[in-house]
Amino acid sequence: MMAHTNISTQQNGIGARRNGEAVTAGGPSGKGPALGPVDLALAPELVTVDPGILGRLHARLAERASDEGLLDVAYRVVETPVGRLLLAATERGLVRVAYEREGHDAVLSLLAERLSPRILEAPGRLAEAARQVDEYFAGRRRSFDLPLDLSLSHGFRRTVLQHLSGIPLGATESYAEVAKAVGNPRAVRAVGTACATNPIPVVVPCHRVVRSDGSLGGYVGGLEAKTSLLRLEAAA
Repeated sequence: MMAHTNISTQQNGIGARRNGEAVTAGGPSGKGPALGPVDLALAPELVTVDPGILGRLHARLAERASDEGLLDVAYRVVETPVGRLLLAATERGLVRVAYEREGHDAVLSLLAERLSPRILEAPGRLAEAARQVDEYFAGRRRSFDLPLDLSLSHGFRRTVLQHLSGIPLGATESYAEVAKAVGNPRAVRAVGTACATNPIPVVVPCHRVVRSDGSLGGYVGGLEAKTSLLRLEAAA
């Protein structure tokens, strides 16, 4: 029966023990075959690693992940007149607002895939965003003053979203007007797609974009929610 092998590795050079006997780079007492990667590959189930080494390894991996830009995504859910809204933010700013009909669990899963696997419920980090959303629905806020993370939108879609933030409360623009304003009058359908895929509805007001004949068009939160938002803003 093969004896259990206990391997502990130091940061610089090899410092291992096999069955309690010190092993150097050239084998016991510096003689014989070296203990190298092939030995471990032959019997990985017989290897245990010093917990201290694992701790340092985990710390290095966490530091490397941070260096590579892996962010935390914090979220909370708030109650509003148009239903429960999921608010999510990275360290750069608000990155997602999602209606309940979109499936909050599905939205969080997608954020984990596209932004970071570190998803955490952190109401405190979104306290200011929640406060401004409450003020907006109470009719006490005409515009949002929040840092935004538009990393979920790219190219033409991001250009459209940046324009939408400039449509004032109580006003609307047609899809054609938005297309012309962003320098591509023929891209009416693309403007519609940008609005439909807006990751930060309400705060980035894609609900203020309507059809040229005045009808509502589509909306990620549903036409009832779009109607409610426009009525709220008209009253304000």
